[in-house]
Amino acid sequence: MENIRIQDDLYHFVNGETLEKLVIPDDKPTAGGFQNLADGVEKIMMGEFAAMTESKSYPNVHLERACTLYAIAKDAERKAAHGISPALKNLAILGEIKTVGDFNRLYKTLMLAGIPTPFGIGVDTDMKNTKRHLVYIQGAGVILPDASYYKPEMEAQKTQILGIWTNVAKAVMAQTDLSAEEQEVYVNDALAFDAILGGLVKTSEEWSRYVEMYNPMDIAKAAEMLSTVDFCAILCDLFGKVPETTVVTEPRFFENFAGVFNAENLELYKHWAYVTGLLSDCKYLSEELRDMGGMYMRALTGVAKMQSIDKFAYQLASGKYSDPVGIYYGEKYFGQEAKKDITEIVYQIIDTYKTRIKTNDILGEASKEKAILKLSKMGVKMGYPDKPRAIYDKFVFNPEDSLYDIMTALHEIRTLDMLSKLDKPTEPQNWAMPGHMVNACYDPFVNDITFPAAILQAPFYSLKQTRSENLGGIGGVIGHEISHAFDSNGAKCDENGNINDWWTEDDFKRFDVKVQKMIEQFDGIELPWGKVNGAFIVSENMADNGGMSVTLDIMSRTEGVSYEEYFSNWARVWCQKARPEYQQMLLSVDVHGPALLRANMPPRNFSEWYRTFDVKDTDQMYLPEDKRIVIW
Repeated sequence: MENIRIQDDLYHFVNGETLEKLVIPDDKPTAGGFQNLADGVEKIMMGEFAAMTESKSYPNVHLERACTLYAIAKDAERKAAHGISPALKNLAILGEIKTVGDFNRLYKTLMLAGIPTPFGIGVDTDMKNTKRHLVYIQGAGVILPDASYYKPEMEAQKTQILGIWTNVAKAVMAQTDLSAEEQEVYVNDALAFDAILGGLVKTSEEWSRYVEMYNPMDIAKAAEMLSTVDFCAILCDLFGKVPETTVVTEPRFFENFAGVFNAENLELYKHWAYVTGLLSDCKYLSEELRDMGGMYMRALTGVAKMQSIDKFAYQLASGKYSDPVGIYYGEKYFGQEAKKDITEIVYQIIDTYKTRIKTNDILGEASKEKAILKLSKMGVKMGYPDKPRAIYDKFVFNPEDSLYDIMTALHEIRTLDMLSKLDKPTEPQNWAMPGHMVNACYDPFVNDITFPAAILQAPFYSLKQTRSENLGGIGGVIGHEISHAFDSNGAKCDENGNINDWWTEDDFKRFDVKVQKMIEQFDGIELPWGKVNGAFIVSENMADNGGMSVTLDIMSRTEGVSYEEYFSNWARVWCQKARPEYQQMLLSVDVHGPALLRANMPPRNFSEWYRTFDVKDTDQMYLPEDKRIVIW
């Protein structure tokens, strides 16, 4: 790393020494960057959970329940005593299904019990009227990491990965009360049903175009597509009535549904649901089964050993009671001075976007006015919410039950709460992420950005860092999230979050030119673990581009700034060491580009990069001017 020049490789020039020292823990696929911050928060909050549990002193009833769940989840002897029996008792429901009519009658029971079904039914925001809810239906999940693995060109990888899964499935099934012959049949049938699903469900690339999932359909027409089940009877059982409309998120899957689920395939489905359901819930059973059930994902990500019982228990409890835990973390570890400062940066970035929109060459004048309106109405959620959602008052369980039964009970509470929302107004005040999560997001159907307290720390942000470093860190991330309001998905939603064609046809034509250039800039890049799909990650790459353009604009109008500090911290926040197996999987399932490219690609599009480090056409991080892209 000693001979690396910044003009050739910003990422390794800035992070080389850190990367050499980084050691990936045996129970994780990555180290550095986001993961180190998440590990730090985890360490702090595990200490808090341990202290509260030991002293039996809790700030509120929600934290008391979270700590009770934590104590149960880390009690290995108690879990061993229950063994696999709670899961087998739950899965026995499948034995009651002798006909498709039985399936129709038991759909709600299966759903509340957390047993996989051949199609999912849920309630979510109406994307064209975000003040109300609609019923959504989607296809089943697949065994492989992504549906793209089922394509002919991925046959070798598919065979290898399914071989790993099969070995894990057989090991877990050997713990059941089924005969050896039955175990073999169940696993083979699960693979056969999965093969049917694999050719029909959406790939991650298709899901990344999330506006395309909005296909509202009259219930009668949807019922025709699902002709092999009594769709209306199932809906009536779930909602006490038959809604007028449902949103079909995966048209290809449902157009072929008669071939997926029918009387002939009923046994295949039941065995698939049994095996995949048991494997996914092994973590709630004994430590032996948690280890066994986790082998598949560990093999996919290159992780050597399972997570410690303490970490597992904390993550389980803090995930189930995420709002209360995040509020506790935010109130104790995120100061008001920092919140005030970071909020000022957010609104400075929003105002800068408004100015840049006025001179942008993509949108026409009428669209520019609407874009500025969208920015003016953009919500900002910074740190943590004022109070947890009402559902946490319902999250009550019997502490004498097995961990498996507790998790099933909490799943039922959440599912019933979700179903009850159909005729209720939406709740845009709810936070998409809890305060203790190291992440950030833009919600196109609310038109707001969320920055949890946990990400608002160095290297992303600190009161001790210079403004240049903060703009290169959290500033770029804030700009990134705001850019999603105008990416290929967000551009189709208005200031209220409704799908609405507020861009003209000419706007989209000019925009598509930039989209194609961005795809070309990344597409086909060869990395040691695979080739980059530029179309799949284009929205995130455009957002990175927008984050850099808007913060460089602010830098140009701020006294005493350092572009060296800006670009260095931009690269620093993406510092990551990851296992090759994990990197390979992310190329298929993650809409974000690899960390190396997120650090090195965006700067090449901006003149400030060339001026700051005297980058010439002989340098590896040089991009000819006609290839450079500035979008917003």
